[in-house]
Amino acid sequence: MNMASIIRHHSHQFDQGNPLAQKRILIAVILTAVMMLLEIAGGWFFNSMALLADGWHMSSHVLALGLAYMAYRAARRYAQDFRFSFGTWKIEILAGFSSSVLLMAVAVLMAVQSVIRLFNPVHIHYSEAIPIAILGLLINLACAWLLHDGDHSHHHHEHHGHSGHSGHHQHHHDLNQKAAFLHVVADAVTSVFAIIALIAGKYWGWDFLDAVLGLVGAVLVARWAMGLMQETGKTLLDAEMDHPVAEEIREVIAGLPVKADITDLHVWKVAKAKFSCILALETAEALNADMVRQALSIHDEIVHISVEINRPQDGDVPRETR
Repeated sequence: MNMASIIRHHSHQFDQGNPLAQKRILIAVILTAVMMLLEIAGGWFFNSMALLADGWHMSSHVLALGLAYMAYRAARRYAQDFRFSFGTWKIEILAGFSSSVLLMAVAVLMAVQSVIRLFNPVHIHYSEAIPIAILGLLINLACAWLLHDGDHSHHHHEHHGHSGHSGHHQHHHDLNQKAAFLHVVADAVTSVFAIIALIAGKYWGWDFLDAVLGLVGAVLVARWAMGLMQETGKTLLDAEMDHPVAEEIREVIAGLPVKADITDLHVWKVAKAKFSCILALETAEALNADMVRQALSIHDEIVHISVEINRPQDGDVPRETR
């Protein structure tokens, strides 16, 4: 049996994917692309910066939603590819990070165009632009409903002690779906700004508000893009040592019936709510890797554990590793 066959028999694919989100994102891509073309054409023809900015902003969502959809497909296609040491879940996270970068670029473009329009105002055909903006908002709301995940609003941690179950219960979300969801929500916000600006310009003559709210929308989108970039970037770079699961591992080791000191600990996320860890212990007492693994099994979010036991008297003699 070759190495590839051995790896295939010992699967490291810890995420089962999200077929429902994949299907809904495809529908959202189609709806958003149609609306994007209408808003860009309408904004250009009717001289509305808010409407044009919303249309270009929506173009980033078409690309981001498309990336999210392709990420789901790629993750499923290569799920059994042995070259991926810990599965293909991070393909989805990479798509989320990429969409945050694209959104930041569009935010900058929106800001530049809004400033230009603020100092060089043009006549806007309000009566024609308002219905297009309202239609865009309706499409955004429909896509947000499609992509909404009930877990989005739950990021709290609850400790219930160690009573045979995981002491850390957390509602986790699909970061790829979250990226897609927040894209359409951000677009809905800029659609609202566009509608407000167009109505104010039509009935009160506040022509400047079109560019001002385009600028405000750009700032809000940039802030949101930065937040998503930080969240997905943290996962891509395995920056998880501040996660409660790391402290839970330390608590388990401290509670072992024998004294053991942690000399090395690495924790990283390998799926939604799933973690892998490498743990090195030093002890002079009777302790083996299976005992440590059994103790850590109370935390079902830890799905892959590598344990190294060092004996102080062994010096540089090879250690027991499991």
